[in-house]
Amino acid sequence: MPELPEVQTIVRDLNKKIIGRKIIGVWFDAPKIIKFVSRRMKPKDFEKQIKGLKIENVKRRGKNILIYLSDNHLLLIHQKLTGHLLVGKWQIKNNKVVSLIGGLFNERVNNYIHLIFYFDDGWQLGLSDLRKFAKVIFGKKEEIENLPEIKNLGPEPLDKSFKFVEFIKLIRPKKGRIKQVLMDQNIIAGIGNIYADEILWFAKIYPFKPANKLRDVELKKIYSTMKSVLKKSVKLRGTSISDYRDTSGKVGGYGNIRKAYQREGEPCEHCGNLIKRVKLFGRSTHFCPKCQIS
Repeated sequence: MPELPEVQTIVRDLNKKIIGRKIIGVWFDAPKIIKFVSRRMKPKDFEKQIKGLKIENVKRRGKNILIYLSDNHLLLIHQKLTGHLLVGKWQIKNNKVVSLIGGLFNERVNNYIHLIFYFDDGWQLGLSDLRKFAKVIFGKKEEIENLPEIKNLGPEPLDKSFKFVEFIKLIRPKKGRIKQVLMDQNIIAGIGNIYADEILWFAKIYPFKPANKLRDVELKKIYSTMKSVLKKSVKLRGTSISDYRDTSGKVGGYGNIRKAYQREGEPCEHCGNLIKRVKLFGRSTHFCPKCQIS
């Protein structure tokens, strides 16, 4: 699932590529992806409601992409497990999405595009999603911003205002395992499986240690590595171990330098011991059993 660095990369790209564009049409073949705040609205009403609106701004909140539209409307896109947004030019032939730009996107990516927004300059924004788990919600700005999945999110870890004092207040009372706590979006927004593994490897913290048992020095390490790991990945435009691509269909660079995530059986760069993988609530956790001692 795209996490903070991947979503931030998409948002930055979209702010460069689609701001000021007017939506002149919509195509989709997976109606379950599209949702409305109002229960009276159905996916079949989507094009009628959004057509003619102009894109004014694009922001990130947690793992959500927020596309602010004219007339006080807002489009929320959560890419879920395998979704990503692509800016390109396509056409529909025999119910298949065919690229109009040779070499930019391969056929595998095109086969999984299930939603396209057409803009007044001839370009398009497509949502590619292998498993069709992505979520697109359309409504008035105030309605979207007050949805529980936005309103209940924790602070943004890279905000300058998010100081260690606030971090320790959030983490210290929690009895859950520290990796689980870091991935709780209502505690801190944007961190998922990839970066929780990376943060804890750099901090040399055992991922299964209860958060309320961590000493101040350990919490300080987690806080500082959280900032540095996320900043580094944003700079490298995210991690493309699985399906993630940026808006041009290119892979992110952080996967080339990751230290723990999906490095099972490889030497730890701290000590040379082999990285281990175990399950935590159904999710794989990668760590060094020597450096990240309990």
